[in-house]
Amino acid sequence: MINRHQYFIIRQRLKNLVRPDKYASTNGEYHIRSLYFDDYENSALSEKLGGFRDRHKYRIRVYNRSDRLILFEKKIKCGDYIAKLKEPLDRDMYEAILNGNYEVLHQPDNPFAMELYLEMKQHLLRPRVIVDYVREPYVCENGNVRITFDKELRTGLHATDLFDQSLNPVPALDEQHIIMEVKYDEYLPEYIKAAVQMEGLHQQAASKYVICCKYLKNNNWEDQ
Repeated sequence: MINRHQYFIIRQRLKNLVRPDKYASTNGEYHIRSLYFDDYENSALSEKLGGFRDRHKYRIRVYNRSDRLILFEKKIKCGDYIAKLKEPLDRDMYEAILNGNYEVLHQPDNPFAMELYLEMKQHLLRPRVIVDYVREPYVCENGNVRITFDKELRTGLHATDLFDQSLNPVPALDEQHIIMEVKYDEYLPEYIKAAVQMEGLHQQAASKYVICCKYLKNNNWEDQ
């Protein structure tokens, strides 16, 4: 978690070291909106709060409020390593899932779709909260590094439709705070490591899902 002042300094340092992600718009950003799911025991939330090193969560994600690309994702965390599984959806499949028709995921020849189907049928995996923010992404080929600045984090509260035109997400984080993520496949080059480091900064968990869930006011930890 960094503040605006730290963000401007780090971004300036990175200027000649990395390049903007090709998927960003002309202003260097794109919009992300995700609908997170959890089961009847709220396992994803409780495991994150409990500090479990190995855990996973499910979400449907869209970009720039468009239905051209709709992805049902499973984010898997094993210690410090992260992997993702993705299943593309069309708008009709998305609407069916949102309306409780999970049979559209019953695809025996598609292991991940079947996993989602069984999670919904057996563990009552259901929509929980919308997470909404603006991302400013940068990439570097050396080490396949990806650095993102996630800004304007908002929550949809109890809304669950990503394409609801009347949805007006509310701020979930002070506007001065930005979540900086540094991801890499092979290694983190020393020159990038030095550029993103500042006195007082340290690696920490900053789950957007947990932050936004705090606004649902239906958890026994909400006022802690």
